[in-house]
Amino acid sequence: MGQKKSDNLVGILLMLGAMAAFAIEDMFIKQLSGGMGTGQILAILGLGGFLIFATIARRAGKRVFTRELLLPAVMLRNFGEMLGTLGYVLAVVLTPISSASAILQATPLAVALGAALFLGQAVGWRRWLAIAVGFAGVLIVIRPGLEGFRPASLFAVQGVIGLSIRDLATRAMPSTVSSTVLSAYGFGVIVPVGLALMLVEGAPVLPDVTQGWKILGALVIGPLGYYAIVAAMRVGEVAVVTPFRYIRLVFAMIVGVLVFDEVLDFWTLTGAAIIIGSGLFTIYRERAAAKARRGLSPAVL
Repeated sequence: MGQKKSDNLVGILLMLGAMAAFAIEDMFIKQLSGGMGTGQILAILGLGGFLIFATIARRAGKRVFTRELLLPAVMLRNFGEMLGTLGYVLAVVLTPISSASAILQATPLAVALGAALFLGQAVGWRRWLAIAVGFAGVLIVIRPGLEGFRPASLFAVQGVIGLSIRDLATRAMPSTVSSTVLSAYGFGVIVPVGLALMLVEGAPVLPDVTQGWKILGALVIGPLGYYAIVAAMRVGEVAVVTPFRYIRLVFAMIVGVLVFDEVLDFWTLTGAAIIIGSGLFTIYRERAAAKARRGLSPAVL
């Protein structure tokens, strides 16, 4: 029991570190967008991330380019990565980082919805209600049709849809495909997205010293965050560690206020609280449903 508590504590600390890393990476991306096109940022980070994970995979004896790249689940995952990353990065660049991050917290709810609709996962009325309430929280953050509505916030919704597709496709992934190779693919497919966006945005710029350091920072902190989150899920119990994903929003708000002088309005905070509350309740119900499937209580689904 003591060892399990210790492992869970390590898992929680790793998850907190991962969420902080992702918030810092978003900060670098938003800062870079002030003097560099979003397409160029995506192409650079995509290529850098691909080279990092491809090198790690090769050193581990894994082949990067295999027929597994053409598996339907892998192709669907890569499509979701392209759609989601493009949407979320555009939201980070064009809207307050706090609101973009708040909307992103709806991804687990969208994954739960997709699992019920497409993977046949049993979902009871309580979780359906939690999903609906969570999406209502997204609408509160976006505020369509009202004075505070920012059309660019819809890019964050695109991010939720794409990343949900990615996560659902990952569930259907054969165990033979290593996570490191998948990560290399995930970064690699961002490169053509960035290059295509550069055709619209215009010619790339040569990064200056400050921009170069920020690019390097994003290239280092992003993969570190990824490894931290993978390690957290392996060390600690999933049900204990997963809720701490939502701390990313806290870090994003801190970055938004301290670095970008953002003002956290009432509706953004209210919507974020509803999204997080719904997500935590969904996690709780999924844990209860798992116990029910082991024959403990059929009523909790």
